[in-house]
Amino acid sequence: MKSLTMYNPNAIQKVLRDFNRYYDSFFGDLIRSPEERILYYSPAVDIQENKNNYVMKMELPGFNEKNIEVDVNGVYLNIVSKPERKKERKGKEDKKHTVREKKGAAFSRSLQLPADADPKKVSAVFKDGILSLTIKKRGESQRRMIQINAA
Repeated sequence: MKSLTMYNPNAIQKVLRDFNRYYDSFFGDLIRSPEERILYYSPAVDIQENKNNYVMKMELPGFNEKNIEVDVNGVYLNIVSKPERKKERKGKEDKKHTVREKKGAAFSRSLQLPADADPKKVSAVFKDGILSLTIKKRGESQRRMIQINAA
C-alpha cells in the first residue's frame, strides 16, 4: 500500500535547531577556540518561579552594576554589558596576552518574558558578581481551579 507523506520544512528546521542545541549543551565551549569563546560569550541564566514572581540569576564575574544595563522592551528583557573605558596611561607599555581564556568580553542577552509576567515590575540587584532580577507576575493571571459539576 502506498502512502503520502507531507513535506514540512519547518519540522526539519525544528529538528536541526533541537540537534544544535543538544550538541552545544553537550560539548559547550569545548568545540570553540579560545578566541571564539571570548567572541561568543553568553552568560548562563537560572530562572526560578514561585507563586508571585520569577527570579532570574546570572553569574557575571568581572562585571559590576555600572557596566551592566537591563531594560524591558515590549515582551523582551534585555541584558547588555557596556564596555569599560580604560584610562590612557602615558609612559607604560601595553600588556599583551599570550593566552586569554578568561571570559570577560562584552555580551548581550535577550529573553522573552512569560505571558503572565508584568514588564512594569522588574527589579534588579547586583551582589558578589551575581545579577538577580525579580519579575512580578500579574495578579489576574494567577492560577485558579475551576469546579467541574455533573450535568
